[in-house]
Amino acid sequence: MTLAHLATPETTLDDPAMVLAAARANQREADAAEVRVLQAAVEWCAMHPAESLAESASWATMQGFGDQPVGLAGDGAPLVTEFAVVELAAALGKSLDAGRAYLSEALELRYRLPKVWAKVTGGDLPAWKARTIARKTLPLPKAGARFVDTHVAQFASSISPAALGRLVDEALVRFDPDEAERIRFERTEARHVTVQTRQVSFDGHVDVWATLDLADALDLEDAIAKGADRLAALGSREVEGSRRATALGDMARRQLVLEFDTDPKPMVVHVHQHPDPHTGEPVLDQVVRVENVRGFVLTGQLAEWCTRAAKMTIKPVIDLAERIHVEAYEVPDRLSEQTRLRDHHCVFPWCTRPAFQHSKVDDDHVVPHNRGGPTATENIGPLCRRHHRAKTHGGWQHSSPSPGSYHWTSPSGVTYTVDHHGTHDHDTDPPGHPPEQ
Repeated sequence: MTLAHLATPETTLDDPAMVLAAARANQREADAAEVRVLQAAVEWCAMHPAESLAESASWATMQGFGDQPVGLAGDGAPLVTEFAVVELAAALGKSLDAGRAYLSEALELRYRLPKVWAKVTGGDLPAWKARTIARKTLPLPKAGARFVDTHVAQFASSISPAALGRLVDEALVRFDPDEAERIRFERTEARHVTVQTRQVSFDGHVDVWATLDLADALDLEDAIAKGADRLAALGSREVEGSRRATALGDMARRQLVLEFDTDPKPMVVHVHQHPDPHTGEPVLDQVVRVENVRGFVLTGQLAEWCTRAAKMTIKPVIDLAERIHVEAYEVPDRLSEQTRLRDHHCVFPWCTRPAFQHSKVDDDHVVPHNRGGPTATENIGPLCRRHHRAKTHGGWQHSSPSPGSYHWTSPSGVTYTVDHHGTHDHDTDPPGHPPEQ
């Protein structure tokens, strides 16, 4: 029996050796499939070179609104058309940023790391390892990428990811010490503090993580430890980790009091209600929506926040089922807020940009206003700026069969539906589940 037979669902795997053999066979097939996807991505870019824009230049392109050439990989890799990136990202089920990153790595391998690319296409190097190398070489000049390609390709398939990263970094330092020093200096920009306010648990907790300068980290640790000890001395019975978390919040609130700019970011809360099934009277939900952080919490948590939040805005109930309509082209605040609350995020396939990022998300008329589309609940949906441009100038078509549901067709004819359940790629829907219309 071959390994391919071992990998079929019909085969009973009742022996440990067979299980391992089947897992290895499936892994090899997955690796081969990933290589084919990389090759297809490169071919797609070759079919949409930047030169094609000059042949079909339009007013929108010349004014910077339409399709534009973009450089995804390093020096020496070809430019491609921006809207081609949009379409392939959607076809692969990726966000635009993830699709751009994937294409960057594919083009980097094909055009700037030919030895590594040969290893990948020959089945001697998994695609994920090759993409790790490509991510490292993207900022290098052409000669630097060639140096890495020569010195890494022969070892890449046999070393661990950590060792691979060290080898690539060593090659960069050896190639250009001045460039390495510049990168070391610029890596100070990698320091960050991230408060994950878009992922709030039902009990009102979020994750926080950071990369700090060592001196700052030591001072922060000292302040948090002292704050936790102070809470314990005042009678807190919380465990140490909980006291440390509270101490960090207390530090932030004390800092707001000390600052001249004492206008903290508000917590915007929408209280939702629904009709009682027996009486029809409106009943408040047991959860409240914190829209600007894309989460919900229990009403008890809201009551606690009201006693200590720096700034909080309680908004009145908005009827998401109400039809709002105006005669003007401009979308009024009330309609904008209603549709953004309804849809939550940009309604382009796979996009998750929050709808309430007003500076980056537009109120789009599904049917253009100059073609008779009303400025009304059923014809307005949030689109982030990049996807708005792709819809207007990139050949995408879409409709809204019902409020909150959007049917998209790509320039190549691939269809998607975006609704509250996410993005549905109709080309991959399982048998017996027809596309939603």
